[in-house]
Amino acid sequence: MGKLSSKAAIVLGVAGAGNMGQTIARRFAEEGVKVLAAGRHEDELNRLATELNGAYATCDITKRSDIDAMFAKCVETFGGVDIAVNATGWGLLAPFAETADDDLEKMIALQFKGPFQFMQAAVLAMREHGGSIIQISSATATIMLENHAAYMGTKAGIDHVVRCVANEFGQYNVRANSISPGLTETPMTAGAMAAPGLEDAFKKEYPLGRIGTSDDIAAAAVFLASDDCFMTGQNLQVNGGLTLRRNPTQSEIEAAITKASG
Repeated sequence: MGKLSSKAAIVLGVAGAGNMGQTIARRFAEEGVKVLAAGRHEDELNRLATELNGAYATCDITKRSDIDAMFAKCVETFGGVDIAVNATGWGLLAPFAETADDDLEKMIALQFKGPFQFMQAAVLAMREHGGSIIQISSATATIMLENHAAYMGTKAGIDHVVRCVANEFGQYNVRANSISPGLTETPMTAGAMAAPGLEDAFKKEYPLGRIGTSDDIAAAAVFLASDDCFMTGQNLQVNGGLTLRRNPTQSEIEAAITKASG
């Protein structure tokens, strides 16, 4: 078995086939973790839980009652919660001045209030025996990307809450960290990355010469979840060095797409 053998994990945000959360859940299972798969779509959750010989819970992160029930089910099924990963998100792209009130409220509920309450439930579940909380953030919480303000602001805000949790609950051996991918090949980005030239526009800003994969993020999650990790309150920039540079501007992206489509 792997380095996480005998641990129990909640991975929230795995209801989309092939998404980043599913990659993390599969990697955890390979390392010996008992995985509770969670998200909004029961059919896909049931399929993944069967594949991983785990369990599942339907959960909308914007509903506190769903979060509490999810943690209770993990405790009931596996005897506790050692690892809690929030991989939910919504890649809203909208000009700042044109971001609608409804979209802003949805983004705050999904990427700030929900994760805040997720961590509240996690520390209560882990307070007696410790554990690892992992929030999937974004390189854009640190560096700029045009037309992305609501997404960036909520990710940056919850990163700071992660630091607060780490500071307050380290005394209980609870660790809290976030992981910041850059542009990553996932179902959420598939539509944008289908545009010819877009990937190349981003790739030139990555010192390691390629954009990231979900496997890169899963490997970092395994480290953060392991007892070898003497780290808390940190935001791991797992993005090939992108934050040493920058994302391309909107005009550069459009020019690259036009040239490649030419």
